[in-house]
Amino acid sequence: MLREASNLAEGVDRTFIFIFTIAAIFILGITIFMIYTVIHFNRKKGKPAQQFSGSVKLEILWTSIPFVIVMIMFYYGWKGFAPMRKVPADAIEINAIGRMWEWEFDYGNGMKSKELVLAINKAVKVNLKSEDVNHSLFIPAFRVKEDVIPGYDNYLWFIPTFVGEYEILCTEYCGLLHSSMLAKARVLEQADYDKWFTEFKATAVVAEPDGYLLLRNTGCIACHSLDGNKLVGPSFRDLFGSERSVTTVNGVTTVTADEEYIISSIYDPDSQIVTGFNKGLMKSYKDILTEADITIITDYLKTLKSEK
Repeated sequence: MLREASNLAEGVDRTFIFIFTIAAIFILGITIFMIYTVIHFNRKKGKPAQQFSGSVKLEILWTSIPFVIVMIMFYYGWKGFAPMRKVPADAIEINAIGRMWEWEFDYGNGMKSKELVLAINKAVKVNLKSEDVNHSLFIPAFRVKEDVIPGYDNYLWFIPTFVGEYEILCTEYCGLLHSSMLAKARVLEQADYDKWFTEFKATAVVAEPDGYLLLRNTGCIACHSLDGNKLVGPSFRDLFGSERSVTTVNGVTTVTADEEYIISSIYDPDSQIVTGFNKGLMKSYKDILTEADITIITDYLKTLKSEK
C-alpha cells in the first residue's frame, strides 16, 4: 500500500478498507446466494413450481440491515473527512495555482516554485486557485484531493509525516495535456527546509517581464512553449521575425512573423494556421487582450532567441 505520508492518511485508509471490505462481503455473499438459488431451485421434472409472496419479516430485514451498514459507512467517512476541514491556527499558508497545464506554488512576496516544498511535521494550508478551467489537486501519499475552480475559494491542509518526494496530480480533466499536469511535493527535515527557504528567498524575488505575465495569466504558455518544444501550438522561441509556412483560405503561403502577424494570430487564430498544427484549437483573444497588451507581448517575444 502507498505510504501514509500525512496525518490524514490513516483516517482515509481506514475508511477505504472498511467500505471495501463491506462491498467485498456483499459481492461474495450475493454471488454465492445466486449460484445456490440457480442450482437448488432450478426446474426439475415432476416437481411442481411454487410461488412465494409477502414477508414482512424479510422486508424489515433487507431495509434495516442495509440502513445500519450505510450509517456505519457514513460514520467512518465523516470521521475521515471532518479533520480535513479543521485547519490548525499555526498552519503555514501556500497558494497552489492551477493553469493549463501546470501547477505553481506561491509562498508570498514573489516566491513562486514549480515544486511544493514542505517541512516535516509542520501543518500547511494550501489555498487553491485556478487561472482558467477546473482542475483538481491530488497528492496520493498525503490522501488529500480538492477541486480547483475559477472564482471559488477552496483549500486543503495536512501535516507531512515522512521525508521524501511525492507526486502531485491533476484529477479533473482540463484539456489536451491534462495527463502532463504533474508536479512534486518534497518533504524535508526542518534544518534542510530552513536552508532551502533562505536560499529560495534570496533568489526567487525576481520581477518577471510584463510580457511573460500576460502570456502566463491568459494561459498562452500552456499551448506554446518558451523553450522551442512543440506543444499544442508552435513555440514562442525564435518566433518573432521568422518565416512561417501557413495555411490560409487561399492555400499554403509563407509569411513573416512580425507585429501584424502576431495581432492576427491572437485576434483571428484560424486565419493563418502554421503548417503541422491543427485548426480550431485556439479561441480569439480579442475581448481579453488589447493592442497595447499585444505590443508588450511582442516586445517580450523579441527577447526569446536561441543562442547561436
